[in-house]
Amino acid sequence: MFEKIALSEMSHTEWLRLRKSGIGGSDAGAVCGVNPYSNVMKVYKDKVSDETEELDNEAIRIGNDLEDYVARRFMEASGLKVRKSNFMYRSVEYPFMIADVDRLVIGQDAGLECKTASAYQADQWANGNIPLHYIMQCYHYMVITGRRTWYIAAIILGKEFTYRKLEWDDALIQQLVSIEKDFWNNYVMKGIIPPPDGSRICDEVIGQYYHTAKKSSTVELVGFDDKLKRREEILNYISELQEEQKQIEQEVKLFMKDYEYADSENFRVSWKNVDSTKLDTKRIKSEMPELYENYGKIFHSRRFEVKIA
Repeated sequence: MFEKIALSEMSHTEWLRLRKSGIGGSDAGAVCGVNPYSNVMKVYKDKVSDETEELDNEAIRIGNDLEDYVARRFMEASGLKVRKSNFMYRSVEYPFMIADVDRLVIGQDAGLECKTASAYQADQWANGNIPLHYIMQCYHYMVITGRRTWYIAAIILGKEFTYRKLEWDDALIQQLVSIEKDFWNNYVMKGIIPPPDGSRICDEVIGQYYHTAKKSSTVELVGFDDKLKRREEILNYISELQEEQKQIEQEVKLFMKDYEYADSENFRVSWKNVDSTKLDTKRIKSEMPELYENYGKIFHSRRFEVKIA
């Protein structure tokens, strides 16, 4: 069972806020840890923040613009008919699961997800494969709508059109629901940060929660000695690798001399002239202190350091 939420008279901002009220299909793969372009921390930040800014880049625009084309190609290739749905769906049993579906298949207990891929991603669709995060997205939609089949169609730009058929899978669906339920109930609803994953987004979330330190406060560091020792080892490896990297770059520079470009069968190297302008803040502060005071801005942050005791 599901609830249908009409989108026809809803503003774009209202729609963005509504998406924050649950886990959507594009979130499912990230929450399950199988989306190479997103992660659980990014979804968590989106759901608990008040921001409603939507990502907009060329890949997203191409995908949106070509959705109708992919749907038409699917109808031509499959002989099936599809229609748009002007509703958002919310599961009654699992109200944290929401869905904006691309198309519903007329006369079948099925839906359709439309995708656009670059030629560089063609291998991800080879031999009947489907990128795993897209599979989770389709099963997420099945759970909410109750439809037992979901098609996924993709245009691989400049190469081919293809489509696949996914059937209801009890075991996979139970696992998906369990993961999403745990994430929503134990992290989003409780405002608890998910386990760190090393991502930049994780740094941002931690910084938002704990942006100011209590002066001169100290806590006993328990259980981290082995991890901090490992951190020192990693830093040593990084230092050695960076030195090797720099040496290679220096050798190439000496070879290039005053040439701007260098080409080989596998690489194209550039060593360009770059002109940049930077404000001499020290001079401004000295010669025009009032101007510096009026336009200077203090940024607050916390510096993380580890020293060997």
